[in-house]
Amino acid sequence: MRFQAEVIVSLKKGVLDPQGSAVEGAIKSLGYEGVGQVRFGKHITLVVEAGSREAAEALVADLCKRILSNPVMETFTFTVTEVA
Repeated sequence: MRFQAEVIVSLKKGVLDPQGSAVEGAIKSLGYEGVGQVRFGKHITLVVEAGSREAAEALVADLCKRILSNPVMETFTFTVTEVA
């Protein structure tokens, strides 16, 4: 079975985000109001082959922990959907 996974990797709270700060400054310099706490992250999509949804989720979780994120400074969430 084939599954598509969508992974969101975000910086943990308290970790400095210079890219988010730069964009927030640019937003304000363009005159937009009411926008703040801009944080950047990664959106990763991948297709995995697995025998079941549970196996696909376990594989994606392992990839997130070992390759796709830095557990010291990032958190991740993901969804897995079966691909026809």
